[in-house]
Amino acid sequence: MNIRSLTRGDGVVIGAAVVLFIASFLGLSSYECPAGVNCSNFDRANAWDTLGLLMSMFLAGVIGAALIVVARAMPGRKVAGLDLGQFGVALTVFALWTAFWTIIDMNSAGAGMILGLLATIVLAAGAVAAPLVPALKAPLMGAPRPQAPQPYGAQPPGAGYGYPGGAQPYGAQQPGAVDGTAGGGYGYPGAAQPGQPSMGGQPADAQPAQAEPQAAATAQQGAPAGDFAPFWFAVPVARPLYAEDGSPTPIAELAPGTWYLAVEQRGAALVAQTQDGRRGVLQDTTGIQRG
Repeated sequence: MNIRSLTRGDGVVIGAAVVLFIASFLGLSSYECPAGVNCSNFDRANAWDTLGLLMSMFLAGVIGAALIVVARAMPGRKVAGLDLGQFGVALTVFALWTAFWTIIDMNSAGAGMILGLLATIVLAAGAVAAPLVPALKAPLMGAPRPQAPQPYGAQPPGAGYGYPGGAQPYGAQQPGAVDGTAGGGYGYPGAAQPGQPSMGGQPADAQPAQAEPQAAATAQQGAPAGDFAPFWFAVPVARPLYAEDGSPTPIAELAPGTWYLAVEQRGAALVAQTQDGRRGVLQDTTGIQRG
């Protein structure tokens, strides 16, 4: 579950649901105590004393808010073919519908009913307007800055391929080698001497000269096209990631508040890599935040 994918609209929904849950413990109706009558022991009924109103208004709104938040944090989840977010919005509107007609039918509404009506109004409005209003679509929590991002394909210092202490350049001596006395350098029993034939039958001096064109060709193939340098980025809203073969079906969804690595640029689109290693094309790059 990605908590950082929640938006400001989801924050409004969560806050209204908390207020609605608190209102369920307050009195549903108010009354005036007659003169000369001791009303201190009078027990005011709340929503938990009325099962129908509790389930159709208070708990329906809270459950609807929970479904909206779960659908935002875990996109793609469905129940009986229905999206959880859409089902949650429908529940919040139903809770408002119940609260409106219930309070109209009451002679004297109490604090629980009045606060519950206000909470359902904010809850339903937030659920409906969250995907439509730009201010509510902004991330609830900002994305953290990435820590010293490495270029794509590069390894961190001190962790070279196949060697615990880091990768060694071609022809360099191992640590501790001084004048060929240790580490496998020139003069070491296991190393070839200048002008001495190697195991392949060629002088050792000819091997670096032959390896240089190969190393240059390998570096040229591994370098990104043009002057593009990989960078970290975050999207302002959830956006689909399409397959590199041009398939119209999204392979993943980039969530706001999470950093992704851009490894290639194709016109206005970016080839992005997700945290689980999947690569795809981000077609809409407007408003992205670079790391």
